[in-house]
Amino acid sequence: MKARIRDFLVTKQDWIFSVVSYELLDEGAVKSLIRYVPDERGERVSERGRYRKLDFHEGYKFLMQHRPEYVKEVHVVPKCDIKEILRPEVRLPVIAEREEEIRTIYDLLREHVPKDTIGITGSFLCGLNGEGSDYDFVVYGRKKFNTVRAVIAKAKEGAFIHDINDAMWRRIYAKRKPELSYEEFVTHEQRKCNRGVIGNTYFDLLYVRDRTEMDLFDHRIYAQGAKKGYATITAEVKDASFAFDSPAIYEIDHPEINEVLSFTHTYTGQALEGETIEARGVLEQIGDETRLVVGTTREAKGEWIKSLSLIENSSSH
Repeated sequence: MKARIRDFLVTKQDWIFSVVSYELLDEGAVKSLIRYVPDERGERVSERGRYRKLDFHEGYKFLMQHRPEYVKEVHVVPKCDIKEILRPEVRLPVIAEREEEIRTIYDLLREHVPKDTIGITGSFLCGLNGEGSDYDFVVYGRKKFNTVRAVIAKAKEGAFIHDINDAMWRRIYAKRKPELSYEEFVTHEQRKCNRGVIGNTYFDLLYVRDRTEMDLFDHRIYAQGAKKGYATITAEVKDASFAFDSPAIYEIDHPEINEVLSFTHTYTGQALEGETIEARGVLEQIGDETRLVVGTTREAKGEWIKSLSLIENSSSH
């Protein structure tokens, strides 16, 4: 079975990578980012041993030293070097057996969608979670993802799952460092209904295409086009069906630009069909189409997507 975004890979060296794209056709390598490497002094411990977590820049430096051939626009791991693929939907039932809060959410969600369409990713998938690690749940399929978002929104009226409070939003905002004001950021995030708190732990719901939705995937999304410089545009969103995907896709009504893509999680689910957005990013030419790409750097400095319709509506209340 092919790797999907949100899966993790373990190489023959016991290095652990997160998969950052859908594997298309019969490619000989998987696009990913290195996240953990074995280290006797590392702070994370799993059944594989002790590990050290690498941030984005540390990961590039590590691979340039040890496997420079892996370093492209992201990290590219040859299939022959992959020892194991860690799959969120396979590991979640096992993890839920020993983690009460995860089990509570898992039990709630599988009342509404098939259990094999729910998974968990991040440090829990790797068995390298630490005290205070967040829960990153995965939901496969757009309809099921929307169902689960509604379930979580309803559950916040009960005793177990709660809204994120101001102090936590401010921590998230400081970590993301978006090119939005704090008020704009929270207004967009609260509408997405894909986050919450259980106990003292923050959790996310992440969307991944199911197998049938992969048939709709245009592989040109991953192609790097000819860069035409930065631009700021205003346009109406014609289709936001895959706004929670990675990259997030917004088809727009614009005289020159066909779509806006976001390669940063901050701007997924940012706007609905029919809304007017303002977006700033890098223009790319792919064949006879032009797109605006947001998240061309890790920090996405100077790049953003905001729903002007949402901001206007929220300011009038």
